[in-house]
Amino acid sequence: MTQPVPHHVLYELGCTEGSPATLRLLARDQDRRRLLLLRAVLDAADTAPADRCPPAARRSLAESWALLEAAERAAPDRAATVRSLLLAPLVGPWAEHALALLTGAGPPDRAATVRTLGHLAPLAAAAAVRAGLPFRLRLTATGGTLALPTLGALRTAPGTVPVDAHHSGGRLVLRAPDRRTVTVRPQRGHGAWAASPAWRAAHALPPLVPGGHPVPLDDLDPYRVPRHPREPGFTGITDLDDLARKRWGGAWSGTGAALAHGGPHRISEAATLLRCLVPLAPPGGGAGGEPPPGSCSGTRREAFGAVLSSEPPDAAGFAETLVHESQHVKLAALAALTPLHRAGPAPRHFAPWRPDPRPFDGLWHGVYSHLALADWWLRYAQGAPPGPARERAWAEHARRREQVGAALPVLVGSDALTPAGRTLAEGMVTAYTRLTEAEVPAEHLARAVAYVATTRALWIQRHNGMSPS
Repeated sequence: MTQPVPHHVLYELGCTEGSPATLRLLARDQDRRRLLLLRAVLDAADTAPADRCPPAARRSLAESWALLEAAERAAPDRAATVRSLLLAPLVGPWAEHALALLTGAGPPDRAATVRTLGHLAPLAAAAAVRAGLPFRLRLTATGGTLALPTLGALRTAPGTVPVDAHHSGGRLVLRAPDRRTVTVRPQRGHGAWAASPAWRAAHALPPLVPGGHPVPLDDLDPYRVPRHPREPGFTGITDLDDLARKRWGGAWSGTGAALAHGGPHRISEAATLLRCLVPLAPPGGGAGGEPPPGSCSGTRREAFGAVLSSEPPDAAGFAETLVHESQHVKLAALAALTPLHRAGPAPRHFAPWRPDPRPFDGLWHGVYSHLALADWWLRYAQGAPPGPARERAWAEHARRREQVGAALPVLVGSDALTPAGRTLAEGMVTAYTRLTEAEVPAEHLARAVAYVATTRALWIQRHNGMSPS
């Protein structure tokens, strides 16, 4: 499914930028891949033997898909809303997991297949609610929760619990055997309210730009965190109470302005690529109701548009996270369009921001994101008034710039680059060269140079003299 990418697009992305047309190119390709993946799940369920996909699970999947199609037809003016549910980031991990269960070489797991394929029913129900389509449907809560995308979640007894859902007249009535009937009233765009304490409404942050889409703050979806996190130190999921949601909202309220300090392209790429935020537990836990210092964040190849993050300390920290993770989203989407390199997965490269050796692809992602951060912090520093915020920006810029300078030659000098990868690397060199031409306060630059030199020495010592290539 790879295709040629125009030279100017590759070069533009290499400079860590991206015009609206370029960003739409990446997003459209990811959306097409999602729809093909969903089609593959449906086809695999149709052809899988009964010991791998029980007939009841196959029927449930087909009924859910039929409801989705009916919802899209029922309200043409809301068809985009229905389609956006299918293209939501966290549908990707579910679809990949479902396809693996249906086509995997391992022994069949009937219970897991039934449970996994059943996840499409709540999504279809939510789509029908958003389309105003009446329906009656038997849903299943697992692990004490029934999550309905864009609406919220119903708390139930632990284990597997059947929930009867009836929607008509703008009301969704949920009946579970362990609780009284819960009547849910959808809100426009995102969320739904109910008088019952068993209901927890979905939450979204305001659009980053006027006329944009709200950004779901998703602490409900069961597929919101990787089943097997690859990165050490990656914290687990967290549920947000009302106070935590307010803190996220407070930081978010200044994030658009903070992004804009780094140039209009930064807020444009975040507004285009960001489709949901998944809150993570803060590193080291917290106490006294306050978020602890430090943060972590990440993206997932199979969940295009999702950014996973612990609670940001402030708007600048929030913006920094979005700049950083947007580059991972762009680079992963580009690599799906066209191969960038043919390097192997061996972890052997020095990255000044990590204590462990990195594979070539991991090094590339790190250099790319740090290059964008160096650019963003430079613009932030140049536009900030004298004070702590500007000093922080200069320090962050200098450190990121020196880190990129220590690792970029490895990428540029690699013979594993494809022609597309070579063009991308040329754009990265251009962007880095521009950064080195900026005047940086001498004390910040000296500290950054010393920091990278110390990091390199410690890396060599830690890895028994391994060459920091």
